[in-house]
Amino acid sequence: MQLISQSFQDGHAIPGEFAFAVPDSTAHVALSSNRNPHLAWSNAPDGTQSFVIVCHDPDVPSRGDDVNQVGREVPATLPRVDFFHWLLLDIPAEVTQIPAASHSSCVTPRGKPGPATADGWRHGLNDYTGWFANDEQMKGDYYGYDGPCPPWNDTLVHHYVFTIYALATPTLDVAGPLTGANVRDALGSAQVLGQARLTGLYSLNPAVPLA
Repeated sequence: MQLISQSFQDGHAIPGEFAFAVPDSTAHVALSSNRNPHLAWSNAPDGTQSFVIVCHDPDVPSRGDDVNQVGREVPATLPRVDFFHWLLLDIPAEVTQIPAASHSSCVTPRGKPGPATADGWRHGLNDYTGWFANDEQMKGDYYGYDGPCPPWNDTLVHHYVFTIYALATPTLDVAGPLTGANVRDALGSAQVLGQARLTGLYSLNPAVPLA
């Protein structure tokens, strides 16, 4: 299989229009257009009945002590954990691409609705659900795509890994809520016929080069 995007090249920077936030000289960050990027795939294995798309960032700080704190930095050596940005399930086998901005075109306080999409597919809960859990203005269930927003004082470039899985079943059987961990567990026991990935880079720290 092959996965490509017209929105960014593999191993290169993700443009700010596809991020949750962009750098701001005064407030460090400003909300962005939060558009989902274009994705297209080809050479699916014979017998494919559906696809699953997962986007995760494996570079999220494991501790929040220094995150977005003035006068402090998040060291690159800090252990990192996964943060899921997009879980899209039950994409029909005849679909070969997702247009830019077709599933997200703005920041939605309290999250976009789900899990059902307008196409009858399923969106999972991304990890902004937990991130905003204690924010009275933003807390809610964040279904679908919400783009990059790494700590503005992180010294590490974040990698956003888009992976497409080709399944031998028309749906993915997930136990419990449609969280990243549960979807990943379900994929581990599913009939995955093939997969492909695409990685984009992003940072809100002007001092961190993306190339």
